[in-house]
Amino acid sequence: MTGQTDDPPAGPLGRPPSRTGERIRVALAEDSYIVRVGIEHVLAAAPEVEIVASCRDMDTLLDAVERLAPAVVLTDIKMPPTETDEGIRIAGQLRQSRPQIGVVVLSQYAEPRYVLRLLDGGFEGRAYLLKERVHNRGELVSAIRAVAEGDSVIDPKVVAILVQARTRAERSALTRLTPRELELLTAVAEGKSNAAIAEIYTLSKRAVEKHITGIFLKLGLTHEAESDEVSKRVMAVLTFLSDRDLLPEGEPAAPPPSRSPSL
Repeated sequence: MTGQTDDPPAGPLGRPPSRTGERIRVALAEDSYIVRVGIEHVLAAAPEVEIVASCRDMDTLLDAVERLAPAVVLTDIKMPPTETDEGIRIAGQLRQSRPQIGVVVLSQYAEPRYVLRLLDGGFEGRAYLLKERVHNRGELVSAIRAVAEGDSVIDPKVVAILVQARTRAERSALTRLTPRELELLTAVAEGKSNAAIAEIYTLSKRAVEKHITGIFLKLGLTHEAESDEVSKRVMAVLTFLSDRDLLPEGEPAAPPPSRSPSL
């Protein structure tokens, strides 16, 4: 099959129509030699799959895709050169340059942010599986077949996390705050005083006090005594730190305060 130069007529989503007995050509990318060989071994016993390339880094994989035109790329999420998010970036590049190629991303991270980035350009032909599924030949081959046909697969554990995050987000008190209130709460979480916050944001001290009082109200901290301002600030910070991962991308997120918040 490596000498084949003519592609069959494209089917839905630009993918060649599946034919009975046709093997799915897969380019594999995994920087760990042991894991890579393990995946090769698992798929060697799958008659419907043919591994046409086995790579350890992003550049080698992209070169193999250009030379061999696989139907599916099966890739680790982190590999050289940066060991960060190569698998996600490869999927994004192929969405633009070769949309007919399906991509299965393997990851040890049940991270919704990776899944959302993978699906940013569309669900078609994309799968996200945890590496713990690799030993299950049936699940792995099923995901490869799905993306080759233009379908999508998301690991059940990741789906559960996404659902839980959505439920928590809907309940989170932080969703009641305005962008400016979130900025000021970030400053509070950093341990800054009202006077320091006023100077940073070019506000009067009275305006800062008004904003922070509004934050307390929205976070349900009105039951505290007016004199117990420190307790309310601490509670506001705890709310922020526990729910800050639910903030929309781009919203401010403060590091844990280096000291107890003070007035």
